Amino acid sequence: MSSKKPPKAGFEASLKRLETIVETLERGEAPLEKALELYEEGLTLAQVCSETLRTAELKMKKISKSAGKQFELTDFEPED
Repeated sequence: MSSKKPPKAGFEASLKRLETIVETLERGEAPLEKALELYEEGLTLAQVCSETLRTAELKMKKISKSAGKQFELTDFEPED
């Protein structure tokens, strides 16, 4: 893997780019070299998104704690 710097885009833009990469790779139409580049970019984006979410979760816990409320994580179940 190369030592590329993580993208500076916001969370939503990074997630959207990651979704585009996944769709491209799933179609299987990219040549091998391009697929490898996309895979590497996708891993980097996934790490950036994961870290952003982890940071947001910690910030939420800190805010809740400072407000004197118990913070409890629950699984999110989207409505159909």
